[in-house]
Formats: sequence, C-alpha cells, structure tokens
Amino acid sequence: MANRTINVDYLARVEGEGAMHVKIHDDKLEEVKLKIFEPPRFFEALLRGRDYTEAPDITARICGICPVAYLMGAVHAMESICEVRVSPQIRELRRLLYCGEWIESHVLHMFMLHAPDFLGYEDAIQLAKDHPDVVKMGLRLKKLGNGLMTVLGGREVHPINVRVGGFYKSPKPSALKNLRGELDWALGAALQTVELVAGFEFQDFEQDYEFVCLRHGEEYPLNEGRLVSNRGLDVPISEYDNVLIEEHVEHSTALHSHRENGDICHVGPLARYAMNYDLLTPAARSAAKKAGLPPIVRNPFRSITVRAVEVVYAIEEAIRIIDSYEVPDKPFEPVTVRAGTGYGCTEAPRGICYHRYTIDDQGIITDAKIVSPTAVNQKIIEKDLWHFVEANLDLPDEKLKWTCEQAIRNYDPCISCSTHFLDLTVERS
Repeated sequence: MANRTINVDYLARVEGEGAMHVKIHDDKLEEVKLKIFEPPRFFEALLRGRDYTEAPDITARICGICPVAYLMGAVHAMESICEVRVSPQIRELRRLLYCGEWIESHVLHMFMLHAPDFLGYEDAIQLAKDHPDVVKMGLRLKKLGNGLMTVLGGREVHPINVRVGGFYKSPKPSALKNLRGELDWALGAALQTVELVAGFEFQDFEQDYEFVCLRHGEEYPLNEGRLVSNRGLDVPISEYDNVLIEEHVEHSTALHSHRENGDICHVGPLARYAMNYDLLTPAARSAAKKAGLPPIVRNPFRSITVRAVEVVYAIEEAIRIIDSYEVPDKPFEPVTVRAGTGYGCTEAPRGICYHRYTIDDQGIITDAKIVSPTAVNQKIIEKDLWHFVEANLDLPDEKLKWTCEQAIRNYDPCISCSTHFLDLTVERS
C-alpha cells in the first residue's frame, strides 16, 4: 500500500495546540505520538521573585476554563508553609467556588465539545440546529456555574476575590439565595443530562488503568486529600514528587509524567469516581446506577457520563452549602510569613492539579512547580490511541481520524495548561 497522509488542520472542541502522528506499515501500527508544540508559557519562572500573595492571581491566568484549580492549589501550598488554618465557613465557601467551576467546565465539555462526537455533528452549532433544547439546557447550566464563580470569586473568569487565608470579601447571604432557585432547576436538568448521555453509543474499549486522584475520606474530593490509586498508592501531597516523575520527550513542549516505577497513570473523572464512589451523594450515586455505570468505569468513552454524574454531585453540594451558609466572622485568617516549602493539590475538572512553592522569610517565591492534569494524562492518551488504532486498522482513514479525535476528547485535554488546533497525520506504507 502506498504511503498515505491525512492532515487535519483544525481540531475544534479541545483547548490548546498540538498534533498527532500515526504511522502504519504493512498493516501494522509502528508509531503513535501526541505532539504538543504550543510554546512554553513560563509561569513557574514568572512566579520566582514575586510575593507569595501574588501566586493565586498569577496562576489563575494559566487557564480561563479552570482557574479555580490553579489559584486554590497556590493558596493551599502557601497556607501549608505559613501554617494557616481557615475556619469551617471559609472551607465550605471554597468548596462552593469549586462546585461552580466543576459545573461550568464539565457542562462546557459535555454539551459543546464532546456530545457532537456521539451524535454525529461537527460542532455544537450544528447540534443546536437539530437539538436546540439540549444546547439551551447546557448553556443555562453553564451560566449557573459561572454565576457561582462570580458570587464567590468576583468574576467568572480568573476570579479575583480569593487570597491566602480565605477571601477578600465574604458573599452576602442574599447573593447566594438568588442562585438557590436556579439550583433546584439545575439538579433536575443534571439528572436529565445523565440520562441523555448514558444513551449515547459508546466504543467497546475497556482498559486497565492505574487511577490516581485525591481521597479525603469524608467527602468527594475537591480541595483536599491524600494522593491515592487503585494499585496501592496512598501518600500525603508532600510526597507527590517522589511518586509522579516528570520527563521531557522530544515530540512535546509539555513534560510527560509517569509513576516512579515507570508505569503511567490516569487522572480525572474516571479516577475520582473509581476511588470515591462511596462518597457520592445519594442522588448522584442513584443517577450513576440508573445510567448503568458500575462503581469502576474503565472505558474512557464513557467519561462523559461520569462527568454528568459529577455535575449532579456538584449541584447537590452547592445546595447543601448554601442552605447551611453562615457569614464568617472574618473573610480571611491573618497570615504570618515563614520561610519554607509548601504543597497544594486540588481536583481540577480534568484531574489533579499539583503546586509546590518555596518562599523565603520575606514571603518572596524562590521556586515554583506546577503540574496540570493534562500533562499527567498525555502518556495515557498516547497509550489509549495506540490500543485503539491497533484494534481498528481496517477503518478508512477518515473514520479512523474521527474516532482518534474522539478518543483524545475523552480526556477534555487543556493543552494550553500543559488543543483547538491539531494536525493529524496518518502514514500508511
């Protein structure tokens, strides 16, 4: 068979810039590479020499879709250095802010980026022509998530009300109550969404993953917890650098991560769900069962259903927090600067987001390390693609291209944090 090359100039419905190369010779798969060529953004270097109080606002700019993950990771790391303990009310407000991000990010991915794959549309605009009510429901849910982020964070993109020790200003009860009625509608809409996406036709693609995520033990993880896996990992976040190792590979400007033993792992909704199924709220767990989801889901194509279940959880959690809200005596705890190294890790919608900072006794940042969930998932995405392509070599190139793109979108990759552009090459010889 002659060499064949397929170039896809623009892959919409993912965020960032990258390329994928597939090489097939004599009907045998020889090479699969997920290439990331977006220029480095140097946030870690930008942080050095800045005051520790600036870290949350700077890191929030890493991503416009999941800024809370970055600013909260920075906050927790600085508080671990300075031995800050926030009040229960502030802790609850932080969870509420994170619920807003989970809702808006998961909903954006499910309705606008991923659902068109399953329904045979090029994009959400085409989907809206035939299914306007579905898209309108998604937009209304996303607006609610944005509303929570605005009330808690001061604005819906790159929040500005979060600081080390808490918030600059506590939300007024009336502002939260204004969202309460919409949350009642949203819970019903989220349950409807689970039912909707569970009805999609999924590829038969079960894989044996090492799932890595946070586990708190008393609540589904958002801001805090230990680093755990389904293969025995159970360590505090301060041990992250000893169990997840970064390395540079020639075909990517983003670092690849692997376990200290060389194995690769999977982070994100499937990992959280597998390791924290028992901590879902009753409605979320019931929705999962009705959708036919077992307690552990190993098919990444079904991640859209797990995300829908997590939206149910986030809405229920938001309702719980707002219904029991009491204005804190003070919006933040005072901070006494100490020299040291601190660690923070939270559950971004796409998976664990790790931060490590060192500051001197004046509070100046001397070292910073930030690991995005997509950076951790790059190697497992490549492995998924290898297994998927190997099992589907008989597909025509256009069909193979489409399903490979869908396999990448299973992870909702945010390559700018670590693609709307992807150059896909399939080389057959």
